[in-house]
Amino acid sequence: MALKATIFKADIQIADMDRNYYADHTLTLARHPSETEERMMVRLLAFVLHAHEQLSFGKGLCVDDEPDLWRKDLTGAIELWIDVGLPDEKWTRKACGRADQVVIVSYGGRVADLWWEQNRSKFLRLDNATVINLAPVASEALGALAQRTMRLQCTIQDGQVWLTDGQDTAHIEPVYWKSHEHA
Repeated sequence: MALKATIFKADIQIADMDRNYYADHTLTLARHPSETEERMMVRLLAFVLHAHEQLSFGKGLCVDDEPDLWRKDLTGAIELWIDVGLPDEKWTRKACGRADQVVIVSYGGRVADLWWEQNRSKFLRLDNATVINLAPVASEALGALAQRTMRLQCTIQDGQVWLTDGQDTAHIEPVYWKSHEHA
């Protein structure tokens, strides 16, 4: 018998002062049986960093040709492709050919550092790719906020993110290893 995804619900208020984006979102996150709560919450953070009414979650870990999140225009063209973790450079290159912009949100501490060392030169050649890294303390704090039903507030200012459930707060300072704006 196949294991089913666990469903998480998140009501999130976003105040992104860096992008002048202020909105409330009601999200449903399906956590694949092989996915950790930490990874699921990094996906939620990726949503928050790029929040838009057309941004949606992909089918997840079981589908190779879909990202973790994406935003399509009205014609179905992919404007934004977001992957979480340490994707293969070949898949990312393929995504760069399909989407206007590709964002990788990596985490994992030393493992992520090694992945970047091995793939840095290849990713730097991808003009429409951005690579963001999260410190282990940040992704672990995100994972600690995971609950089946979440009511979260998020503030983004000067590149820093505060995500709180009213009791606990995760402070995240994403590090841009590569930004397509500065390629």
